Amino acid sequence: MIVVKAGGSAGLDMQAICADVAEFTQQDARIVLVHGGSQETNTISEKLGHPPRFVTSVSGHVSRYTDRETLEIYTMVTAGRINKSLVEHLQRLGVNAVGLSGLDGRLLEGKRKAALRIVENGKTKVLRGEHSGRIERVNAGLLLTLLQTGYTPVIAPLAISYESQTVNVDGDRAAAAISSAIKAQILIILSNVPGLLQDVRDETSLIAHIPLAQAQQHLEQYAQGRMKRKLLGAIEALQQGVGKVIIADGRVSQPLHRALAGQGTVIQ
Repeated sequence: MIVVKAGGSAGLDMQAICADVAEFTQQDARIVLVHGGSQETNTISEKLGHPPRFVTSVSGHVSRYTDRETLEIYTMVTAGRINKSLVEHLQRLGVNAVGLSGLDGRLLEGKRKAALRIVENGKTKVLRGEHSGRIERVNAGLLLTLLQTGYTPVIAPLAISYESQTVNVDGDRAAAAISSAIKAQILIILSNVPGLLQDVRDETSLIAHIPLAQAQQHLEQYAQGRMKRKLLGAIEALQQGVGKVIIADGRVSQPLHRALAGQGTVIQ
């Protein structure tokens, strides 16, 4: 089984990703596609007069501040427009795709984080009214049932809290949790860069291979912005039994084929 995470940043070739998913499923590969939606959510939020706000946690990770209105926009865009357009495209390619969010069947479950500790202008602050969380349980049985009966799950990264509230979760870490829960052999994280770069301004500075024992060091030394979350998700997946994680370019033709051929950053 392979879990594919297609990031929500601009530049990814979703048609090429879907075409590759279709080709692999026609060869009887079992694939779960997890997608993002950050770029389109930003655009729609601006149009609706509720622009996105990004904050930096005390640990240095950048994330979206998700108040209730932001959560509703994110749900509409990610679990609605993006998820269903991917299902439509995959169905057109002969893939019997099923669109889900983490709320459906309590697929992704965890604790809501109602407040965020952030650093702003050098000062630590607490933001209230947050609707994000971290996944603690995955309904692996639901996914395995779908996979075993010939369906391809397409998952939007939302989760449900223990109090049955919708929460926003990080897509890369959601893919990592899903990968370990269903005992996937490989997690492929597709981004708008070739992989982890020594110099973010130079796409030829790709780091091709990282042993798990050195992954945290690479995260601290080289990862910037969203790449920090991708490395963090990769580490979590590998620590929980996934055999290999590949961070690869989602802007190219045949991105899955290229990733599996070692074109990207391979962590194992």
